Amino acid sequence: MSETGDTKASIIFGATYRDAITGFTGIATGHTTYISGCSQVLLAPPVKPDGTLAESQWFDLQRLKMSGANVIHLDNSDTPGCDRPAPKR
Repeated sequence: MSETGDTKASIIFGATYRDAITGFTGIATGHTTYISGCSQVLLAPPVKPDGTLAESQWFDLQRLKMSGANVIHLDNSDTPGCDRPAPKR
């Protein structure tokens, strides 16, 4: 992400970001750009201490700052999904 607030800058999926306004912190798991030009990133927060999942939230890209060097990598090479039909019953 660009320090200049460039909304066309990309994010790194699996990296941890912090919202500059609310302080919300989570891992980038989604990204969308609307026809209006607004770019938003979906942040998934850590699991709560009782083991339940907290709700992910969307934030404007320019509000986010990367907050950590760790990036989660998933190996989907065995099951990429895009070349397979949807499951049927």
